[in-house]
Amino acid sequence: MGDDESWALFTHAMKVYISLEMLKLKREIVRTCGGLPIAIVKLADLLSTKDSTYALQELNQDQQLWSYTLSRINDELPLYIQRCLYYFSLFPQEFEIPARRLITLWIAEGLVKTDGENEAPEDVAERYLITLIGKGMVQVTKNKLNGNIKTCLLPDALWQYWSSQALRTTFLRVGTGMIRHLSDHPDKGDVSFDYIHGDHKKASNSLQPLYGEVVSFLSFDTREGSKPGEDIKHFLRRCISTNCLLLLRVLDLENTFKPKLPEEIGKLTQLRYLGLRSTFLDVLPSSINKLKSLQTLDIKHTNISNCPRLIWNMQQLRQLYLNDRCHIKLMPQISVGSSSSSLQVLVGLFVDEETPVQDWLDRFLNLRKLGLTFLLLPSQQEAVVGWISKLKDLQSLRLRSINGGNQPGVIELKSLTSHTNLSCLYLLGNLKNPSMVSLFPDSLIELTLSGSELEKDPMQKLDKLPNLKVLRLLGKSYTGKKMVCSSGGFPQLQVLKLWKLEQLEEWNVDEGAMEALWDIDIRSCKRLKMLPVVLQHRALLELKLTDMPSQFGTWNEDH
Repeated sequence: MGDDESWALFTHAMKVYISLEMLKLKREIVRTCGGLPIAIVKLADLLSTKDSTYALQELNQDQQLWSYTLSRINDELPLYIQRCLYYFSLFPQEFEIPARRLITLWIAEGLVKTDGENEAPEDVAERYLITLIGKGMVQVTKNKLNGNIKTCLLPDALWQYWSSQALRTTFLRVGTGMIRHLSDHPDKGDVSFDYIHGDHKKASNSLQPLYGEVVSFLSFDTREGSKPGEDIKHFLRRCISTNCLLLLRVLDLENTFKPKLPEEIGKLTQLRYLGLRSTFLDVLPSSINKLKSLQTLDIKHTNISNCPRLIWNMQQLRQLYLNDRCHIKLMPQISVGSSSSSLQVLVGLFVDEETPVQDWLDRFLNLRKLGLTFLLLPSQQEAVVGWISKLKDLQSLRLRSINGGNQPGVIELKSLTSHTNLSCLYLLGNLKNPSMVSLFPDSLIELTLSGSELEKDPMQKLDKLPNLKVLRLLGKSYTGKKMVCSSGGFPQLQVLKLWKLEQLEEWNVDEGAMEALWDIDIRSCKRLKMLPVVLQHRALLELKLTDMPSQFGTWNEDH
């Protein structure tokens, strides 16, 4: 069960008024129960007679409560999926793990078993995660607006169990103490603390017995200041210079502030995953070109503006997350058998008139996720538009067109109706062809328009999209005064955001329209007079109003 469902069951099982103290414990209660109905009901029973602290401790220590779930693991799950559960022990207890991160790490570690050449490992790994969630072993802590899993964790009792199992097996260590998977939290009681954060002059000959066989290194050192980055640099340099970490497949430093990577990193030729997201790192070492086994490079939310040109020749590269400022001016030399056929994700690339699109970008034809920011005249966008029209495997497309003043520019785009796998679309810029709103594929689940400057009501076209669940109409996406949602329209829409539609005065919703809608967010639509009458009386509707006229506030109080 998800967090909301778990809390609803808990409050029902309590059968008494939920006190303010109990509300403050909501997150801990939900996490401890792990979405397991029997645990939720038992905790409600315990809390009716005991102090909350003792009740939570008793539930955590009740291994019998989780015995059925654990027996299902042994009886129903193949060993290769069970090994995925060990991986949770590398993350701190209660750490909410992004599903994106977990899935990619599983793949890099070789834990994902595909059945055929046409099956993407990302799809298989996601299936593993959904299976574990469905069997009550992994708890979803956050969902995206479109319903996809955003973050997850192991319930406390299961985290303790799998952490102890990992210690008993060869997952964390081999032999007499040689580490296989290294996780830096940091904890002064951990054997690796002094080696990473202590005296950098510690004898180098003591590193090999511990770190000679390490295959993954994950850092959770999120302290501020320069010390975490300096510690990482010295530790990596000392290890690599003594032939340690040479088997490393995963180096995940996400959220560690400016980890300084030494040039010696180029010797890690087995590395498949280099995670530098949200590190605010300024530069990559030039030796990054030597990482020929790299499958994922994530430098999103960093200050890196120039990627080494030879990165495009990494034959195994599948996922490349950049930061919207990475700029390619000269055509990289793409070798035969290069990553053009392997690359699945390309996000955060900045494209202008100096970027080689023809005979370079347009070689990447197997992309499933694409995100570009471009500064191009409409006549210069033809090559980009032609390339996008060939990307039939696209599931997610994000395009941001800007002008010289860093304001929304013009977007030239052709029909996307043949992109039958496309589920997520984000467009920032003036849609030069306003009829594009009727040329989106039926497969769309999530749509965001910003700066589109549509003069005609887009709702009359968008309401025909049968699978649309999330719609965001942001600043200047629509410049008209009236908006109408007809009966039967938007059959699946659940979330609607209307932000900064400055000319909008009237919004009408017919009976039978938007019947699945439960979340409305209206911001800075200052001329809008009132919420549609149909929605004013809609049950279970969550309404968020920001910077709106006073009559909206009055209605909200009455509601």
